[in-house]
Amino acid sequence: MTDLKGRTALVTGSTSGIGRATAIALAARGAHVLVVGRDEQRARDAVTEIEGSGGSATFRLTSLVDLESARELVEWAIDAGNGHVDILINNAGVALMGPSNAATEADFDETFTVNVKVPFFLVASLAPAMAERGWGSIVNVSTMVASFGQAGMALYGASRAALELLTKAWAAEYGGRGVRVNAVAPGPTRTRMMEAIPDEMVNHLAALAPAARVAEPEELASAIVFLATDDASFVHGVTLAVDGGRVAT
Repeated sequence: MTDLKGRTALVTGSTSGIGRATAIALAARGAHVLVVGRDEQRARDAVTEIEGSGGSATFRLTSLVDLESARELVEWAIDAGNGHVDILINNAGVALMGPSNAATEADFDETFTVNVKVPFFLVASLAPAMAERGWGSIVNVSTMVASFGQAGMALYGASRAALELLTKAWAAEYGGRGVRVNAVAPGPTRTRMMEAIPDEMVNHLAALAPAARVAEPEELASAIVFLATDDASFVHGVTLAVDGGRVAT
């Protein structure tokens, strides 16, 4: 399929896991994908895989840890996208686990900077130009624990809950000018971030859902690509639960 031919898609945190699977899937639909991550070899490998399948991609190494890094990414992305970014996937994030009384101010600041502040300013910088062109799509990657309390995940869940509210606010702000903003809320998924969570917690969370298993990154990528394309042309401001049915229990 080439329905995204001529579109540029910026996918943060796209050198592994859900981000990488999403970058590959968007490229397969014809988009020129901007791969963003911290590891050069993984970035090169992602681009090589995309190009090996006939797609188009470019990468940039960045940590996205503050406003300056977000603004530098925007400048690079516009240049690398021949003057435009049409799709933004806010996938990069950190998940610092543990009891609330063990969290430091630095933990708090890092979580909300990477998970909320950086996506906020990426959208603030890129969405107005999308609106001027009359087409754009933004998908924010949240988590199922933004919707219910989970011990040890207070910071992570709260930061993603903020992102889900921003999703609704941005949909209201930009939807009337052709920019759709949505989110996905993954359940347990086989990613590098998940490796930091004890197996017993992952298995417990997975067992609570009807699917009773851990998802593969490609399953999340399919949902993200759906929301990013005109397949979801009348979908604005939603958080799509891709959690094996945990939302139903």
